[in-house]
Amino acid sequence: MAAQWGRLGLPVVSVVAEQDPSGGAGTSTGGAGGAGGNASLLFGADGAGGTGGHGGAGGSTTFQGGAGGAGGNAGLLTGSGGAGGAGGSGANANGNGTGGTGGTGGDSGAFGSGGDGGAGGFGATTAGKGGNGGNAVLIGDGGNGGNAGKAGGTAGTGGTGGILLGNDGNNGKA
Repeated sequence: MAAQWGRLGLPVVSVVAEQDPSGGAGTSTGGAGGAGGNASLLFGADGAGGTGGHGGAGGSTTFQGGAGGAGGNAGLLTGSGGAGGAGGSGANANGNGTGGTGGTGGDSGAFGSGGDGGAGGFGATTAGKGGNGGNAVLIGDGGNGGNAGKAGGTAGTGGTGGILLGNDGNNGKA
């Protein structure tokens, strides 16, 4: 955490969120991936917000894959949202199981891109849904949606581009 002095004589501090650990595997349901921490702008209008951390990947389990963690949101001014974590896979000895949902990408600051959505987990019976991409605010592209866990599944939707300048994110592959 580095402090700088802004124009108004106030210290400007940007905090960059760290990546949270992945969710652990369970006996029937995988643990959810940890959410990325939100970056914060503490003092001063000139400070840039840090980039949100990545969500942890969901645990791989016997029946139900854990959900991927959501990406953290960027600070108020600048910074991109963190990417969502991938969903865990789900399969048991009988060939049944559901993949976990991919995490949603974090939203950007005023200037920055949205985070990409996490991929859905593979499911022996049902594929996990891809996470949706995060949104940009003023200037920046929306995050891309995550791919479905396997063919025929549901993909994530791309995030919205900035209202002044930016492209919408691409939808994931189903």
